[in-house]
Amino acid sequence: MSPLLIFTVISIYFVFLILISYITGKKSNFASFFTANRKSPWYLVAFGMIGASLSGVTFISIPGEVGKSNFTYFQMVLGYLVGYFVIIKILLPLYYKHNLVSIYTYLKTRFGFWSHKTGSAFFILSRVIGASFRLFLVANVLQIGLFNALGIPFYVTVPITIALIWVYTYRAGIKTIVWTDTLQTLFMLVAVVVSIIIIAGELNLNTSQLIDKIRESEMSNIFDWDINSPTNFYKQFIAGALIAIVMTGLDQDMMQKNLTCKNLKEAQKNMFWFSIVLVPVNLLFLSLGALLYIYSNEMGIEIPTNTDNLYPLLAFNNFSVFAGITFLLGITAAAFSSADSALTALTTSFAVDILEIDITKNSKKARRTKILIHIMFSILLFAIILIFNSINKPSVITAVFKAASYTYGPILGMFMFGIFTKLKSKDIAIPFIAISSPIISYFLNIYSEELLNGYKFGFELLGVNAIITFLGMLAFANYKAKFTK
Repeated sequence: MSPLLIFTVISIYFVFLILISYITGKKSNFASFFTANRKSPWYLVAFGMIGASLSGVTFISIPGEVGKSNFTYFQMVLGYLVGYFVIIKILLPLYYKHNLVSIYTYLKTRFGFWSHKTGSAFFILSRVIGASFRLFLVANVLQIGLFNALGIPFYVTVPITIALIWVYTYRAGIKTIVWTDTLQTLFMLVAVVVSIIIIAGELNLNTSQLIDKIRESEMSNIFDWDINSPTNFYKQFIAGALIAIVMTGLDQDMMQKNLTCKNLKEAQKNMFWFSIVLVPVNLLFLSLGALLYIYSNEMGIEIPTNTDNLYPLLAFNNFSVFAGITFLLGITAAAFSSADSALTALTTSFAVDILEIDITKNSKKARRTKILIHIMFSILLFAIILIFNSINKPSVITAVFKAASYTYGPILGMFMFGIFTKLKSKDIAIPFIAISSPIISYFLNIYSEELLNGYKFGFELLGVNAIITFLGMLAFANYKAKFTK
């Protein structure tokens, strides 16, 4: 693919996004940026959430990881279903009951000022890290496919990438994203299906032969029963449930979309169908990963050291031009479907939770503040991506979940305490508890083999972190004061 062709494809793609932004922004007010006026159709939100949930991390890193850990990631996907059930039955009713814009406002109602700020701060930290990882992926792909040929350095590619997001989200925010996510999910899924069809054609395999090829490969192994393995079934399953709860149910980014539905029933319907569809979609990505390795081995293509680069290198250098175009659209859509909503959610959380702006008042000062916050987070993402680029070693999918184990754990612990007890914990102590929990978890993880007879933590460390937070809040609980609202 020539740089001119890549530039043309990306330009046309963003013309569509900007057109959607213009249409959705025509009848928008200040509150539309945060709530989409609570008028989003549930089926539109459900389909769009697939792209936001998968993101560029799934699109590139999960196929790349298949060569290292086989299909064991699917154990985590099965755990997701348990997490989504908790969201449908416990968290969504809670959010709609309190009519929340930012879900962390619940912590203010439940515990007080410092708990509210702590929950929001940990989300902002978590989402800034996660969004930076995801944007890094798409910027890296654009660098390989386009900007290297033009002699443009990576530190210029990144602000261009972020600026494109800013252009179509700054006006109508979540109202635009609900619609753009739908388009982006479609492009992502089409790219995966086309890539599989292309590989099948190159290897002269029909559908049944293709399935047999994947099934006979050692990479198709799903279950790992070794208790000391980081990919052990029980560790992955429990971690999947916890990650679904925290990275969807306790994540302002994902919940902000759900809260744009008309009512609780439609939001629950959205989450149900989203969770059902997400299982075969993840299996499709894993199958693509196996085929990428099979194709490379049979064609004598060297596997790159950084497996995140396997899919883009094959798409750009070995597949047809059509396959390259669909891949480019897919990775661009995958990364931007996550990053654009992340930027909007960060703006929302900072405006509503930290500055406590009243979104019902459409004042000039409030609008100006919102734009400044939007710009501030764009600059912050740029800085962190450059840092990540200079130190990146592990696969991005591993890095994202590892970061989530430390940053989302305190949020999970606070919500667990708030939902499952009626106790009031000392509000001023909660920030110190939330900061201490990841530190204790970190050292527990380092010395787990010595302390726990050879046991190695996987992503289930998130649950350990949450339990430490819960116990800390219990230690500072006031047993005489009960929550009654």
